[in-house]
Amino acid sequence: MTNRLEGKVALITGAARGQGAAEARLFAAEGASVVITDVRDDALVSLEKELLDSGATVSATRLDVADEADWDRAVQHATAVFGELNVLVNNAGILDMAGVEQTSLEVWNRIVAVNQTGVWLGMKSAIPSMRRAGGGSIVNVSPIYGLIGSGAAAAYQATKGAVRLLTKTAAIQYAPEGIRVNSLHPGVIDTGMVDEEVPAESRPALIAATPLGRMGRPEEIARGALFLASDESSFMTGSELVLDGGYTAQ
Repeated sequence: MTNRLEGKVALITGAARGQGAAEARLFAAEGASVVITDVRDDALVSLEKELLDSGATVSATRLDVADEADWDRAVQHATAVFGELNVLVNNAGILDMAGVEQTSLEVWNRIVAVNQTGVWLGMKSAIPSMRRAGGGSIVNVSPIYGLIGSGAAAAYQATKGAVRLLTKTAAIQYAPEGIRVNSLHPGVIDTGMVDEEVPAESRPALIAATPLGRMGRPEEIARGALFLASDESSFMTGSELVLDGGYTAQ
């Protein structure tokens, strides 16, 4: 199947690398006009050039997801360049592995600002454009640690659990307007975030706890995001799509 997003305008946060970059490449290949956003300016510009060189319809703009004014500007940019939004992927997130007592208030507030407030601001900013477009699809990325506990990463897990339930309440609120909201729950994925934040000595245990016996690839998560963004999931809202190699099945 090709052109699964033909005619759609999609905005992806955290798009400069990892899962976000994989989503941007796949969405563009499937016919979407894609607005890629991130705070990593150099990587964002590099990805924009790569996609433009491939013939994709894409535009990059800097976005700090914790900043409401930045969100308003990013949505205005998207609508000015491509038209009203049909798809939003709230992919941006940051990770800290500290437990409850080890987490400082400064770290807690920053992770909440990006991972939780950023998702809320994204929906709040994008929904008026989706309403004008006659509907749309929102994909909120809330990895498996929004579903289960781990004994670590207290602030990260708290925000991802919040995103899961925020997704459900938004899905109910906006269903009458044809705006679907679902959450996407990756397992342990081979990304820069894992390389930077998860200690190397911890990774073998995470892989061993995954029945498929390996980390997932960003491209595999992108395919899940594509399904949720496309009309193929037209009767799906307020739901969870878990792509974790069987991690949470145990």
